[in-house]
Formats: sequence, structure tokens, C-alpha cells
Amino acid sequence: MSDTVESLADLQTLGAEGSAPAAPAAPLREKEVDAQGRSYATGRRKDAVARVWLKPGTGKIIVNGRDQEVYFARPSLRLVINQPFGVTERTGQYDVVATVKGGGLSGQAGAVKHGIAQALSKFEPALRGAVKAEGFLTRDSRTVERKKYGKAKARRSFQFSKR
Repeated sequence: MSDTVESLADLQTLGAEGSAPAAPAAPLREKEVDAQGRSYATGRRKDAVARVWLKPGTGKIIVNGRDQEVYFARPSLRLVINQPFGVTERTGQYDVVATVKGGGLSGQAGAVKHGIAQALSKFEPALRGAVKAEGFLTRDSRTVERKKYGKAKARRSFQFSKR
């Protein structure tokens, strides 16, 4: 074949011959699963750290050995945990086992959400774009500001007294 392309048909045959590399159809990342068929991820928020295992199942979420309705009694916290499944339209398709330490309930719910989003993107790499677009893969790094000496709290001064 000549080095010059004179028509669109020549250009089409050039791509068909394979001299120009085609874009890969598969996602750039590959599925990360352990021997039991689970994907593992760590989620963090405030002082809370969640270790999350995700596997195909019926949608049961266990946190620290208890059901999510028992551990997170507030419906708003359960809503936070289920957000990654809602965005990816995978509600009720995966079982989650999570252990959480540190922080309060709100921070723990955020940590579990972060862990579920990470594990979901490891189990199904094609979902990574949807989860990332919602901001669930980004760790919320805001923490409590430390107390400084000469202050009552982090920024609060002691009450002023003239005498």
C-alpha cells in the first residue's frame, strides 16, 4: 500500500488493516477480587475508618456484626450508606460486611459510604466513572481542628474581664 491516503475508502482500509491502534474497549482497570469472590476497600471520614467487603448477594448490609437498621437507627444515615448503590443502579445486588472504628455515627456512615464506593469500583471497574462523578471516591478530609494553648477551644478565647 502507498504511503499517501487519497480517499476516505483508503483511510477506512488503513484503520481496518490495523496499522493504527484501536482504542481498547475494556476498562483500563481490572477487577480486584479475593479468593472468596469479595472486593475489599477502606473508607475514611473524620476520625472514622471503615473496612468494607462487598460480594454479590441480596442487598444485606452488616455493620460491626449488626444489621444496618440496628446500627444506624437514623434513616438519614442509612440513606447515606446506600447512595453508591442508587447512583450505579445496583440496589439489592450486593451484600456488604463492614467494620467501623472511631468517630461518631455520622462520620462512620460517611466512612462506610466511601468504602462501599471504593469496593464497588474495584468489583465492577466500569462503574468507576459514575461513582467518581458523584464524588464518592474522594475522601472527605475535613477533621476537627485541634485546641490551641491560650484558648478555651480551637478558636474561642476565654471570657474577657476588665478587672
